[in-house]
Amino acid sequence: MTAVEVEARREAAPAEHDDTAGGRASRPRGKRRLGPGKAIPFGYLIGPLLLLGVWSWGSAAGWIDPRVLTAPWTVAATAWDLWESGRLGPDLLVSTRRFAVGLAFGVAAGLALAVVSGLSRWGEAIVDGPVQLKRSIPNLALLPLLLLWFGIDERMKIITIALGVLIPIYLHTHNGLRSIDGRYAELAETLRLKPAAFIGRVVLPGALPGFFLGLRFAVTASWLSLVVVEQVNATSGIGYMMLLAGTYGQTDVIIVGLVLYGLLGLGSDAVVRLAQRRVLSWRRTLED
Repeated sequence: MTAVEVEARREAAPAEHDDTAGGRASRPRGKRRLGPGKAIPFGYLIGPLLLLGVWSWGSAAGWIDPRVLTAPWTVAATAWDLWESGRLGPDLLVSTRRFAVGLAFGVAAGLALAVVSGLSRWGEAIVDGPVQLKRSIPNLALLPLLLLWFGIDERMKIITIALGVLIPIYLHTHNGLRSIDGRYAELAETLRLKPAAFIGRVVLPGALPGFFLGLRFAVTASWLSLVVVEQVNATSGIGYMMLLAGTYGQTDVIIVGLVLYGLLGLGSDAVVRLAQRRVLSWRRTLED
């Protein structure tokens, strides 16, 4: 058990037995406490399903022109035809691989820079400035330069995705490292932890909430960057499929690509949120 977990459990213990200070035991039976409470199981699907219902209703009622927005059942049929013909599977695999590799490199680079900058004054002086400069330059502005440096092969696409991922990982992890409660350091001193143990048991676990928040932004940034690079001199991937569909006026295929991007992004975010709840199960939040 880390020092952060020890302190969190120690703070939570009095509230569980306090009948006068507003702890859990003092709340009248049947009265809902302040805060949102526990998350609704698979609640993140409710909003998309409502959008799907509105889309289906509008299409069935004839309020949505199919030339502008294809009906959802037509999109589903087109997606099945693309899969059966062997066109969708390879493009989906290529896009997923680009996303995963770019995300992995971006997370590794962002974490390394955040640790160097967050744990050292000199590291922050050297690293933070260039990262903030990159933060103010969008990836779209870098594409011409990246194309000159790396050409149109996979390296350019992976690097573009990694650059989009690096910034949120760095910012939120760095903030998490610098925002750790000073009481945890005092507890580590009381336990006489060595510097390496202090970093492993206090600093890094304390920065995990910030890291996971950054990871949620990073996953979204990775998919957004993927959309861009797959429509710039690509020969495969979902974006390339959509680009060809736009050339031939195939609205249904374009919508298939958009739906796939949306579903992949939603699924990726759900995986990160699940990992966050499992890894940070020792924290007490308004959802508990």
